[in-house]
Amino acid sequence: MGVNFNVVLGVDEVALSRQLSPAFLAYLGDGVYELYVRTHYLLPPRRLTDYHNQVVAQVRAETQAASLRNLTPHLTEAEREIVRRGRNAATGIPRRLSREVYQQATSLETLIGYLYLYNPERLQQLLEKLSVDFT
Repeated sequence: MGVNFNVVLGVDEVALSRQLSPAFLAYLGDGVYELYVRTHYLLPPRRLTDYHNQVVAQVRAETQAASLRNLTPHLTEAEREIVRRGRNAATGIPRRLSREVYQQATSLETLIGYLYLYNPERLQQLLEKLSVDFT
C-alpha cells in the first residue's frame, strides 16, 4: 500500500514532510483511509446501499477520532508530532461536530497521509491495529 517517496524521489523525508502542509496530508489520508475501508467491505457481496452505509459509518469523523485514540499508545514520537501538526491544521469545523472530534479526525487523516507517502509498511501495521468492524 502506498508509494515510498523517499525511494522514488530520493529526497530527505524530513525536508519533504515540511514542504507538504498538514492539510494536504489530511486530504490524501482521507482518501487512503476510505479506500482501505472500502476494500475490506468487498466480501461478502452485498447491496450497494448496505456497502455504502457500512463504509460511511467507519470513515465518519467520530469513528476516526476514536480510532486515533486507540492508536495513540502505539505511535512513535515522530508520528505523534505529525498528529499534533494535523490537529493544529484543522479548520472550518462542521456544525455537527465538536472542535475536538474534528481535530482528532483530521489528525488521523494527516498521519495516514504522511505514512502513505513515507512509510507504507508502518501504515499497514497501524491500520491492522484498528478495531474496524468489517462484518
